[in-house]
Amino acid sequence: MAEPIEDLGKSYASLLRERPPEDAAGQAPDAPDAAAGPRPALREQAPPLPARIVEALLFVGGAPLTATRAGDIIRGMTPEQFTQALDALNRAYRRQGRPYAVVPKGDGYVLALRSKYRGIPEKVFGGPREARLSTAAVDVLALVAYRQPATRAEVDNLRGADSAPLLRQLVRRGLIQVVYRADAHEREVSYGTTPRFLELFGLRSLDDLPRVQDLQVL
Repeated sequence: MAEPIEDLGKSYASLLRERPPEDAAGQAPDAPDAAAGPRPALREQAPPLPARIVEALLFVGGAPLTATRAGDIIRGMTPEQFTQALDALNRAYRRQGRPYAVVPKGDGYVLALRSKYRGIPEKVFGGPREARLSTAAVDVLALVAYRQPATRAEVDNLRGADSAPLLRQLVRRGLIQVVYRADAHEREVSYGTTPRFLELFGLRSLDDLPRVQDLQVL
């Protein structure tokens, strides 16, 4: 029966010290050729190579994999060994002509399709269907974008209407987020835009928002 990942990690501190460096395929240089018939007993008892555990963690997905997270699971793995494992995986993927690669994302790394394959999911499943925002929701989004951090009271006052449902809708869509939570002395929360907002509107940063004078010209 396969060991839980947490239990496998216990043996890696000694494994990493004793094993020779892995090649690009994640295999030790002196490992026997598969055609020669590996010894079944050893294959059943030995835990997977650390690079293969890193690959499995990337394959599972979720939050980008960091060296810290990998070190928590593969006990004894240093940040340098984590980077070496990623490099070994990418070398193997390139050599094998794989359509994916390990790429940086945020503070960690993810498995992602190479650029020439990125249109395939859309062809198979169809393009993403983004629900259109109402004019009122766009107004609220613009007010938050230009006045962030903005409170509901500020938005309500500028619009002359209750904005609570629209703010909740924008939070659910991932376009705005709470950037300051109320405490005992402050009853209002403040809202700001998210990285998703920048991505959808093709902005590198909030500095790329049209200036007020530009809007007046338009």
